[in-house]
Formats: sequence, C-alpha cells, structure tokens
Amino acid sequence: MTFTNRLLLTAFAAAAACLAADPQPPTLSKIFDNQLRMVEREVVSLAEAMPAEKYSFAPTQGEFKDVRTFELQVKHLATTLYAVGAGSIGEKSPVEIGDNENGAASIKGKDATVKYLKDAFGYAHKATLALTPENANQMMDNGGGGKSSRIGMANVAIWHSFDHYGQMVVYARMNGVIPPASLPQPKK
Repeated sequence: MTFTNRLLLTAFAAAAACLAADPQPPTLSKIFDNQLRMVEREVVSLAEAMPAEKYSFAPTQGEFKDVRTFELQVKHLATTLYAVGAGSIGEKSPVEIGDNENGAASIKGKDATVKYLKDAFGYAHKATLALTPENANQMMDNGGGGKSSRIGMANVAIWHSFDHYGQMVVYARMNGVIPPASLPQPKK
C-alpha cells in the first residue's frame, strides 16, 4: 500500500466519526478541512491565551539551545500554512517566507502575530477545500525546490501545526498558562 493510499485510508477512517452526526458522506476536502479546523481551534486559542509580554519567551534551561521564541513558533507555523497552501493550489506564497521560514521580520508583537496566524489558517482552508479525489495525487511545486502531492501538502498543514502546537504548549506551561484546549469544556 502506498503512502498516499494509507493517508487516504486514515483520512476516511477519521471521517467515519463525522458520519454519525451528518448522514451525508464527507468529501475529501471536508475531511481535511475539519482536521485543519481542529488544530486551528487549539493553536489560535493558545496564541491568544499567551500574554503579550511572553511572546519573546524561549526556554534556556536544558536542551533548548537556539530554539524559536513563542512568537517565532507561531509565525513559523503560520508561514508554513501559507507555503504548503500556496503550493497545493499552484500559487506563489502570498507572504514573505523569511529566515528559517519564520515569516516577515516586520510582523512583531502578539496582535500582529495572532492576526498573521488567523489569516494563514484562512488561506490554508482555501487550499484544503480545493482538494478533490481527482487532484489529490497531482504533484505540485512544494515551495522547497521539490514536488509533493496536493494531499501530502494538506497533510503537512495539519501535522506540522500540531507539531508546533506541542512546542507552544511547553512554552505556555513554563509560563503558567494552561492551554485553553486542556481546560474542561462546558457541556452542550
């Protein structure tokens, strides 16, 4: 079984839970977009919860030499969303990639960084919603000098975001901030 087939199988399995709530089978784009929405809720709520004065925080103890600050974690995540989104729909990235894929140096402070993040998720939704079974395996320029399938880039938008979300959680907890996704949710 190819990687793409395993990825499709995993995505369709994840969608099975949605079927109980919605009798219409979800489309491929809707499956990926729902997963992107899940990570968006967690990432954006954490970016909003971190105090502005902690955006420059980076751990210094232990094995944290030369890591990104919290702000750079958020900007890198957002810049990658733009890059893989653009690649998957055949556009040039609408943002400056910057050093180490951290975005434009002019984006500074919590308000500008959170806006950049929200806009990046909006752009990524545009890309995931363009995914179809017919174009899923189409090889596109991935922005890094190579080619990747559209479905592969949609997957990167999700797993890469969760990877950096995990790092952001560590930074937040080191500063006494409980990630909103970790708080008890009100019953509906």
